[in-house]
Amino acid sequence: MAVNSYREDEQLGGIGKKETLKRLFAYLFQYKFQVIGVLICMIITVVISLVNPLIIERAIDVHIANQDMRGLAKLAVITVLINTIFIIMVKVRMYVMAKISNQILLDIRQELYEHIQTLSFSFFDSRPTGKILARVIGDVNSLKNVLVNAVTTLIPDFITICGVVVIMVVKDWRLALASLSSIPLMAVAIWFIQKYTHKRWQIFRQKGSNLNAYVHEGIAGMNVVQSFHAQEETQEIFSGLVKEHEQSFVRAVRVADLFGASIDFCWGLGAMILYWVGIQMIGGEYVSIGMLVAFGTYINMFWNPVMNLSNFYNQVITNLTAAERIFEILDTQPDIVDGENVEELPKIKGRVEFEQVSFTYDEGTPAETKVLEHVSFQIEPGETIALVGPTGAGKTTVVNLISRFYDIQKGKILIDGYDIQKVSMESLRRQMGVMTQENFIFQGTVKENILYGKMDATEEEIVAAAKAVNAHEFIMKMEKGYDTVLKERGAGLSIGQRQLIAFARTMVSMPKILILDEATSSIDTQTEILVQKGIEALLKGRTSFVIAHRLSTIQRADRIFVIDKGGILEQGSPAELMEKKGHYYQLYMAQFKNI
Repeated sequence: MAVNSYREDEQLGGIGKKETLKRLFAYLFQYKFQVIGVLICMIITVVISLVNPLIIERAIDVHIANQDMRGLAKLAVITVLINTIFIIMVKVRMYVMAKISNQILLDIRQELYEHIQTLSFSFFDSRPTGKILARVIGDVNSLKNVLVNAVTTLIPDFITICGVVVIMVVKDWRLALASLSSIPLMAVAIWFIQKYTHKRWQIFRQKGSNLNAYVHEGIAGMNVVQSFHAQEETQEIFSGLVKEHEQSFVRAVRVADLFGASIDFCWGLGAMILYWVGIQMIGGEYVSIGMLVAFGTYINMFWNPVMNLSNFYNQVITNLTAAERIFEILDTQPDIVDGENVEELPKIKGRVEFEQVSFTYDEGTPAETKVLEHVSFQIEPGETIALVGPTGAGKTTVVNLISRFYDIQKGKILIDGYDIQKVSMESLRRQMGVMTQENFIFQGTVKENILYGKMDATEEEIVAAAKAVNAHEFIMKMEKGYDTVLKERGAGLSIGQRQLIAFARTMVSMPKILILDEATSSIDTQTEILVQKGIEALLKGRTSFVIAHRLSTIQRADRIFVIDKGGILEQGSPAELMEKKGHYYQLYMAQFKNI
């Protein structure tokens, strides 16, 4: 199966910039009343900021020119009052938008995590965990400033620009034209810069994702790294990935930083032209000193928002790739979904039937691997079936298909006569228990780990499950018994203890169909004897599939299926297969000839 590793840059689908922005800003509409409150605050601040230059003009041309100190004092008091309101509105706006933006990030992260949980095994098979974490954590966090500034920068600054232009044109169109003469140059510069920026930020995100994937992989496999003294090799790879990440950032920033320089140049050019034209016209019938000072203030009020908007646009370009990566996962549909009009699988007895089942991994791709072809068998309720065969023969595939972790291409799989593709997955998997050789122990108490098998299990059910697999005795010897807090991955526990807790987690659900995939492979012989006693008690009355390379562990199975070459080569009880001296006999003798 093709795997996207830390060595490969992720490729995004063809989602457009406009569609990405539309979807991102749609989250703001979920908080429309709070956003409307923020907009009201911003309208008040914009109006006050637009009035301030007019107050300065009046102070110079009317009160100071006529030496009206009383009128000037009144104007000063009014100015202080309205600017106090301005400061209060700014603080309220900042507080509310910070709260909204943080809540939106929580919403996006929650939606992303919940969606990831619905995706099929093929999604997780195709990419490292670190790259998924990069999207859930880093990419989501990078959206905060975009969401905040979409309201606090985009809207008020756009209104400010429009208001400034209108006021300048009304007061004197010639000075307005001089002030705005450098805008065409700015538009050309921004178009040229953004053309090259977005792709460079995409590369930066890809390199960051590669680095994150390698760090996660290195930490998870630290015992192997240290065991083989491979620290120098891993450090070299890490340094190379960090260098790529750094270089991609520098290349992106070099272009992105041209935004500010272009705006500053056009700002200065516009101011020069304004004052050159204004000085030629000053003293005339229409242009007073107060008006020229007001225009000087207005041109700053025009270019400041333009600078803010260009920074916001630069911010959008910088972080748009993060939104694209998030939506790419949200748009990924699970391969395995409930069909239309599925029914609930009622309480089952455990009869399992394969009818001409064929299955291929990565069908239609260069990595296509055919595993099963026209496989048929029937399992009666309560039977224990052992699946044996060489590695890669399809043993685990059979049980994964029963659990519907993958969908078959041809044939039918029936449980108690119900086609599993026509019943809800929740009602199917609720009645199944799966135990593998790779058992994950979560950070939490022993009790919480066992509860994963059945979240509403009682204390008595938890203890009964632990006793059934002979885990109760060693649990009670722990510091706080079932309330002992375990570390992530069960650090501090022996392999056998981790297996026993995982057994209890599976058994607490009391499944009708039980799947044991190499479940005792990591347990020592003495512990295995204890576990086997618990397994035997729990297998009674349940349809069970047992995958084991150690053939000594399946001698009490009702039937053994020898799987290889896309099908079942032979089946029968252990005694029958030994008597036939076929494939199973050869496997058995090869395993025990040196004992």
